[in-house]
This record gives sequence, C-alpha cells and structure tokens, in this order.
Amino acid sequence: MSGRSAGASGSPFAPHTADETAAMLDALGVDDEADLFDIPDEVAFDGAFGIPQRDERTVRADLRETFARNDDLTEFLGRGHYSHYVPAVVDDLSARSEFLTSYTQYQPEITQGFLQALFEYQSILVELTGLPIANCSMYDAATALAEAALLSDRLRSTSGSTVLVPEGLRDGKRGTLDSYVDGSDLTVETYPYVDNTADLDAIADAVGEDTAFVYAETPTVTGAIEPALAAIGDLAEDDDALFCVGSDPVALSLLEEPASVGADVVVGEAGALGLPASYGMGLGLFACTEEHLRQVPGRLVGKSEDADDRRAFTLTLQTREQHIRKERATSNICTNQAWVALRAAMHAAYLGPEGLVDLAEDCVRDAASVAASLDALDGVTAPLDDRHHFREFTVGVDDAPGVAEGLAERGFAVHTLDDETLQVCVTDLNVEAADDLVAAFAEVTN
Repeated sequence: MSGRSAGASGSPFAPHTADETAAMLDALGVDDEADLFDIPDEVAFDGAFGIPQRDERTVRADLRETFARNDDLTEFLGRGHYSHYVPAVVDDLSARSEFLTSYTQYQPEITQGFLQALFEYQSILVELTGLPIANCSMYDAATALAEAALLSDRLRSTSGSTVLVPEGLRDGKRGTLDSYVDGSDLTVETYPYVDNTADLDAIADAVGEDTAFVYAETPTVTGAIEPALAAIGDLAEDDDALFCVGSDPVALSLLEEPASVGADVVVGEAGALGLPASYGMGLGLFACTEEHLRQVPGRLVGKSEDADDRRAFTLTLQTREQHIRKERATSNICTNQAWVALRAAMHAAYLGPEGLVDLAEDCVRDAASVAASLDALDGVTAPLDDRHHFREFTVGVDDAPGVAEGLAERGFAVHTLDDETLQVCVTDLNVEAADDLVAAFAEVTN
C-alpha cells in the first residue's frame, strides 16, 4: 500500500497519480481506462440504478410477495445436488461467532479451534477415501475435478495430454473442466456409458500413451454404482495416466474405498453433508496419494508442536500464487470453503461411522424400493439399467416432458433427461412423500 495521501496524489487504496495513470494508458495505446473493458451497452452502468427508494417495511412486503410466487414442490431432484437432514446441532455450533466470522486461519496462534476442526475434516476424508492426503476443501466438485486434471499435467510421471471423462458428465462439471484446461496443453475427450456406467471396452480403446488423466464416477450422474472401477484403474495405470474417482462422503461410507481400486485422486461434492441442496454453493473434496502431496491445490492443515511441545495446527505447504513464485504455484485458487467444511465435519461427527453407513444404506434401499413401485405401474420402467443405485435412478415413460409437467401440477419435481427419460432422487428428506409420488405417476401415466 502506498504511503501517499489521498486526493491529487492518489488514494491509499488506489495509489496511482493522474500522471502515472496517463503514462500507463499511453503505454497501452488507449485514451481512457474504460477502453480496457468490453462491456455491452445493455449491461453497462449508466450512472443510475433506476430503483425507486423504499423503506424497509415496504421492501420486506415486496419480497414476501415475490417469494410467495415460488412453486411449492416436493423435490425429487439430484444429479449432484443432494439434501439430507442436517441436525440442529450443526446450525447451532457453526453459527458461533468464532466460526461464522472467522477469516482465513493465517494466524494459528489465535485460530487453533478452527484449524483443528479443518484437520478433523481432512481426517474424515482420509478415512473415507483410503488415501493419505486430503486438503481442507475446494470450491465444489467441478473445480476439484478441474484441479485434479491440471495436477496430472504437472506430474513428471505422466507424459500424455488427454483428459478422459465420461460422456455423461454433468454440464457444470464439463464446462468448468473445459475452462480450467483452456490455455494448457490438455485436451478433453469422452468415453461412452453402457447401462449408465462406463463402457470398459471403449475406455480400453481410448486410453493410450497420450492419456494423462482418466476420470470415473461412482455413483454416476444417474445414480448407478460403477462396477468396473478397479478395471478402469488398471487401464489408467498401464499407460501411466492419473486415475481419478468422483464420489461423495455419504456414498464413500458404503462403497469400496477408491484407494483399493488404484485411485490416485478422489474428488467430489462433500456438501452432501452439512448443507441442504443449494444448487450453487458446494464443498469440493480433494484427496490424493502422498506421492502428489506437493502438487495438491488449495490449503492443507498440518499438525505439529509448539515451543512448549503442545499439539498445534497450522496451514502448511502453501503453494498458491500469492505465497510463492507464480511459475511454481500449483493453483491460483484463492480461498476454500472453510465454514462449509466445518459443517460437513460436524455432520459426520454427529452421525458417527455407524450412522453414516446407516444413511448410505438408506440411500440404496429407498431408491430400490421407489424404483420397484414405479416399475409396477403400467407404462413406466424403473430403473432403465441393470445396476445397483445410490439415491437416484432413471425412469422410462412415453412422454417425459408431459409426465414431468403433470407431476409438477401435483406438487412434485423430477428431472427430465429426454423425451422418454426422467430421473428421480430419493433421500431421507423426501422419502416420506414417495408413496404420493408413485400415486401421482400412476395418475399422470394412466
């Protein structure tokens, strides 16, 4: 920050003088700072917001009227966004001021409590994935996947430039991945699904010396549990490609450990714990082998000892651009989801190992039960594949958009995938309405 005073010499927050600004603009060949930005006229600020002044009571009344126009639907929606019951203790404890108002834990001498909580979050992910290293969160599952792909490009053990992902990858994940690898030497290619899980033969044909990264999900975006993870991991290993598995902490409590099938990295959406489905904000999990420790993006909390030999926690191995030379940085991610990770850790601790497994078993059992009830209806096929499912499954009908509209009129929201396919997600928060959903299907498809 400059020591210049405000006014003609510049603000302490924007310290350039008028002469310095003019010199920089001249060097760039432009007349005005506005020339450096390409803002369409229709969204450019013209100096007035056009919002009439109103008092607080009026604003509250207007907002109530606006919110009342929202559809009151019971959501059977998933595809990466999941709601499980969040215990009241999570809301109560995470709202304590020392957590809620905390900034980044750069000063360990005054943030030991929060650092320990984040260390516990990392430890939970280590147990669930079987991998020895987990960071204290990414923005969401999409950025975690993209960072994993970039990690493969930094490794000396991989020589390829192709990132191989399933064609069924959710649009948000694919878009984020494409954005992250743009400007690198990586290219993204896809492999097909058969029965809503990986086509192993297609992967075998696609993987080669030019492959740097192979990604597989379990459960997949349609809820199918991937049965061929170990075989996919072997194919990646044969060509020295990084093998990455996508999942979430609830599923990982029941499914096979990714480490046991050769995963080098595990990514996913940890916000399945501690958060309701927000369809936006997430909590990206990222775990990896110790071999890749110094390539991990984001933040790591480590355990050490202080001058009095007491256990102490601190941020360690900080490799962001703002901490080390740019060319040696592993990532430009500037923060993490510390408070959200705290909530996930609280939720997991509240459930305990047995409670987490019970929740996961319900996700399998309830999905199978609802699918069977729907499949018993005339004109409905559920699921559309011969797989085990976690939370969600696809449903075949003659007119999917029409059926979805009819269900919405009866108070239920489901995904429409194409003209003949719907998708239904069942969790502990909507399972009590499952019988009513089946009855609504029967009415609409009759």
